[in-house]
Amino acid sequence: MNLASVIDGHDADAVALISRHRPTTYGELTAQVDHLRGGLASVGVRPGDRVALLCGNSRHFVISYLSVLGLGAVVVALNPIAPARAIEAELAAVGATTVVIEKLSTARWNNVDRTQIPTLTTVVTCDATTAPPDAIPIDDLLAVEPVPRLEVEADHLAVLIFTSGTAGAPRAAMLSHGNLLANVEQVLSTGDHVTADDTVYTVIPLFHIFGLNVALGLSLSVGATVLLVQRFDPVSAIESIVERGVTVLPGPPSMWAAFTHLDDTSGDEFASVRLAISGASRLPNSVAIAMRDRFGVSVCEGYGLTEASPTVTSSIGVPIKIGSVGRVVSGVQVRLVNDDGDIPAGDVGEVWVRGRNVFAGYFGDQEATDMVLTSDGWLKTGDMATLDDDGFVYLVDRAKDLVIVSGFNVFPAEVEEVLELHPCVAGAGVIGVPHPHTGEAVKAFVVVESGADVDEESLVEFCRDRLARYKCPNKIMFVDTLPRNGNDKLVRRRLE
Repeated sequence: MNLASVIDGHDADAVALISRHRPTTYGELTAQVDHLRGGLASVGVRPGDRVALLCGNSRHFVISYLSVLGLGAVVVALNPIAPARAIEAELAAVGATTVVIEKLSTARWNNVDRTQIPTLTTVVTCDATTAPPDAIPIDDLLAVEPVPRLEVEADHLAVLIFTSGTAGAPRAAMLSHGNLLANVEQVLSTGDHVTADDTVYTVIPLFHIFGLNVALGLSLSVGATVLLVQRFDPVSAIESIVERGVTVLPGPPSMWAAFTHLDDTSGDEFASVRLAISGASRLPNSVAIAMRDRFGVSVCEGYGLTEASPTVTSSIGVPIKIGSVGRVVSGVQVRLVNDDGDIPAGDVGEVWVRGRNVFAGYFGDQEATDMVLTSDGWLKTGDMATLDDDGFVYLVDRAKDLVIVSGFNVFPAEVEEVLELHPCVAGAGVIGVPHPHTGEAVKAFVVVESGADVDEESLVEFCRDRLARYKCPNKIMFVDTLPRNGNDKLVRRRLE
């Protein structure tokens, strides 16, 4: 097997990618991947070598990704606009031998201290006009004769993706060819998913597992068209959706929220969309309702994590219950567990996952791996959820973010959701802080809508009308922005 085989067997004349208005057919994509595989082999890339991609959502990312996999080497998918020091540290941590860089990363790359990455021997550039002096133009490698694709075992390492996920500080999650292919199969066997007739709008970063194995991997496996988008803007997004006849629209909650804030819409902007998918973090109920009521779009919310390749639950093919992330996909096992063991429906427990999609562990960090993987293969996600009698999963919060007030559990996401119901609140983040009498107290950080006027007392009172007293914030700080990571998730540990 080899994950790169997902592009095999499709109509050679069908469009595989649209990038910067340029279409690439499956026939052209296959030829480019074959030649770049030969080119990378010619500069010394060997099975097991770590090859980093500092590329945006582009044709070059996709070709490089599939070529590296085809050699049995390991793709290290990095944020192309991360600070130079972060890039440097991540490359050093995985012992990268090769890096492929696009124009948008060149300035950052020029500030990387190469002496801190002793394993690095080769730099490939996708833009010769901005290239470092020692870089090899990717066009030169695309002119090299192909070499055969390497067949590998299911447990052969395919991808390293840095995630803070279940283990706190960023670590590189090890995903095998078998993990990633298994999750594609699991998702496709659950409900009416992507087909060869679809055009998939892909603005989710490909260095994120949602973009890499759902928007890209799943789509290529069925012969769909992947519309690659570098940056998100709701107005231009709608223009692209209408112009290209987009039928599948995956994205994070922030994308859906941006659409609901648009003015001067007719309501039929999403007429071509048959499948709307939300993932990467919780979708606020208010956003799901607004998309349904304003545009007639029923957003299918799912749940996953990098360590599970990523999809665990999906609302595709089942009745949508707003607030739920759907049912567990075929071939994946889920348990909800607390200190006493498995819990009954309706109680809150930590999500444990098992299946062929579950990762092998964290690269070079056995201690962190042992913290999240049990001896019999269960992944302890750190996410808290409930299960109803129909098998629908409802996320509650991260276990590590739990606030305990006088012995009572407070899930920050619940408080944040209530605060964000207030018409003057644009965003909220909640943490626990030490309290001399209750152990911890709830502290909120609030971003106010532009031009709105609201004070701490009125927001606390707003919460008291909707939450138990112990869940209400003791203190509210007004801030200009909330800390978020590259996947638009709130980073609560940076609230202070």
